[in-house]
Amino acid sequence: MQRWYSIFPKSPWLSIYTWVIFCLLPFFFIFRSSSLIEIAIGIALLLLFFICYIFSFKAKSGIVYMWLSFEMVINIIMSLLFGFVYFALFTAFFIGNIRNTTGFFIMYGLHIATILGAIIAGFFIKIDLFLPQIHFILICLIGTVLLPFNLYNRNKRENLEGQLEMAKERISELVVFEERQRIARDLHDTLGQKLSLIGLKTDLVGKLISRDPDRAEKELHDIRKTASSALKEVRELVSDMRSKKLATELIRVKQILKAANIDLSINGDPRFTSIPPITENVLSMCMKEAVTNVVKHSYGSSCELTFEQLSDAFNIVVKDDGIGIPGSGKNLPGSGLDGIRERLEFVNGHLGIEANNGTTLTISVPAVIKQISRGDKS
Repeated sequence: MQRWYSIFPKSPWLSIYTWVIFCLLPFFFIFRSSSLIEIAIGIALLLLFFICYIFSFKAKSGIVYMWLSFEMVINIIMSLLFGFVYFALFTAFFIGNIRNTTGFFIMYGLHIATILGAIIAGFFIKIDLFLPQIHFILICLIGTVLLPFNLYNRNKRENLEGQLEMAKERISELVVFEERQRIARDLHDTLGQKLSLIGLKTDLVGKLISRDPDRAEKELHDIRKTASSALKEVRELVSDMRSKKLATELIRVKQILKAANIDLSINGDPRFTSIPPITENVLSMCMKEAVTNVVKHSYGSSCELTFEQLSDAFNIVVKDDGIGIPGSGKNLPGSGLDGIRERLEFVNGHLGIEANNGTTLTISVPAVIKQISRGDKS
């Protein structure tokens, strides 16, 4: 349900108070007329205009264009009788909110033609009314020309953003469905044949246990080996499902930044050598969270990812050219930095923050597991 103030434009450069002034301003033009009949006609036209304006917001389909036409006619009469042309801004605002492209351009052209014709005719008929306010009339005319396009493009952009969000949700659903299908196929391929083999060998053991105990014992040994092999493959499958690879997450990061119209540049090789799975898993999640912060909070236009493999650490540097993080970022709500720190603490990692012409996050995880494995080998 529309609230009463929804008929006023929600624009960053025209607040509701400005439009209230535009609602009261016609009375000044009407009451400066000397004739009571003209004042009565002016008030009637004023009320009729706002009735048409309100009904145009509640109307559907083609009836909207009828109410808009009434508004244009009233605007012409108000301009010629009282020199009041500023209702054109109200009509221009509504035209800018028309979603149909053909309807928008038709009503936009008619509105420009009618208001321009009314102003030109007014200068010939009542130049004493129009000449003193020529500067304001020019500003109103410029607003009438530019306001509909500004609103039309903004609504179109918001519509595209909504479609993009729906597409992203749909893609996420399809990815989840495809992952479930992959898991089902892997489980079937991994366990299906081996469980069938175990079932057949179990039946065979039941038949051989009394007739040929030695062969039955051999078959039991094969069943045990098959079960161990199946268990190993299941563990590997679960481990692969739980782990996150940097290369995989980098693809998703590219998609996120591309959807947000943020340029991405990559330095270094994201394929770290001899990196423990748990370290790669933590780095992947932290990188994705950092890039999500860039999209949500930075208001920047570019993002730079740098991958560094040192002798004692694995580093990922995420840099943007946005507004930066106030202070150290510790008390910034919703920034996701606490989640990154918690993940890094689990593997004795460290998060560095630098705010200078944007924000630079340095995600560092020591190569502890790598060093320990070398010590064990020696």
